Amino acid sequence: MKLYRLGTVPWADSQLLYHALPRIGREGLNLLSPASPYVCIGYFQDVEQEVDLEYCREHGIPVFRREVGGGAVYLDGEQLFYQLVIHKDNPLVPKDKAAFYRKFLQAPIAAYRALGIPAEYKPVNDIIANGRKISGNGVAEIGDYIVFVGNLIVDFDYETMVRVLKVPDEKFRDKVYKTLQDNLSTIRRELGTAPPREELWDLLAEKFAEILGPLEVETAVDARWRAEADRLAGRMLTDEWLYRRGRPQIGREVTIRSGVQVWHKAYKAPGGLIRAVAEVREGVIADISLSGDFFFYPADRLADLERALVGVRVEEVENVVARFYAEHGVESPGVTPADFATVLRG
Repeated sequence: MKLYRLGTVPWADSQLLYHALPRIGREGLNLLSPASPYVCIGYFQDVEQEVDLEYCREHGIPVFRREVGGGAVYLDGEQLFYQLVIHKDNPLVPKDKAAFYRKFLQAPIAAYRALGIPAEYKPVNDIIANGRKISGNGVAEIGDYIVFVGNLIVDFDYETMVRVLKVPDEKFRDKVYKTLQDNLSTIRRELGTAPPREELWDLLAEKFAEILGPLEVETAVDARWRAEADRLAGRMLTDEWLYRRGRPQIGREVTIRSGVQVWHKAYKAPGGLIRAVAEVREGVIADISLSGDFFFYPADRLADLERALVGVRVEEVENVVARFYAEHGVESPGVTPADFATVLRG
């Protein structure tokens, strides 16, 4: 497998390159950082509900929707990205996503420990040190490949992170800021200083090689890869892609007439936040949109699940979702069929 040590790249390339690699049928491990800041939202999120788009526009901060689940995050050059693209049939790949996380997160955990930071794995997809998160990670399926992305956090701009998020008021923003500081850490915070970047890249490369085997180093993007990344830019850098799961924001529950309601509900499952916007007629789902910062595999099955729930009585949601999971081999680490039922009952 090739190791692409690309250093600092344009912010869009820090996302487009790992999206392009499986589309040209290639495994690889990317190590890179973005040259400028941006906001990245999860595949299933509603950007208008998660991000303060006006603030981002005013401050020239781009917003990008990735094909990996999880939540909205502010990214910049103080975060060192690792992006593993590996074929599903590769014998190194465990059978389920939870086992995949446990296995491949050992590389960044070992890198942190080599620095003297007591990193530990926390299910489903986090690394913690001294009780605080110190790495964010996600997994997606793109074609026949699994994409695993994450970061070493050298430093973090807590203030900008809370500014780019959409919150109801300043009191809530202050609470988010304090909670972030209490629960998210960095290499600089843990060590009091930050090692040279090349040392950190070397550590990541070494620890991933212990899992993946020998890695052939490349330092440039070849023409075929570049062409596919540019092709994807024509789709993934558009408003159509960014807003594709958008819905107008409405109240928690609005009665249109007797027996007809529109619901906007949310539930925090262990594996992430689930949001549901649904039209319910006489207790039967007439239309539904699901979004949130959870992970769902295969990703395109979420739209199928929405369609499968139309015509279902609310009290039958759990059974219908459970059957859907079984029939389509769905995985959603930390999120169960009962959780989807709970969000509608909440």
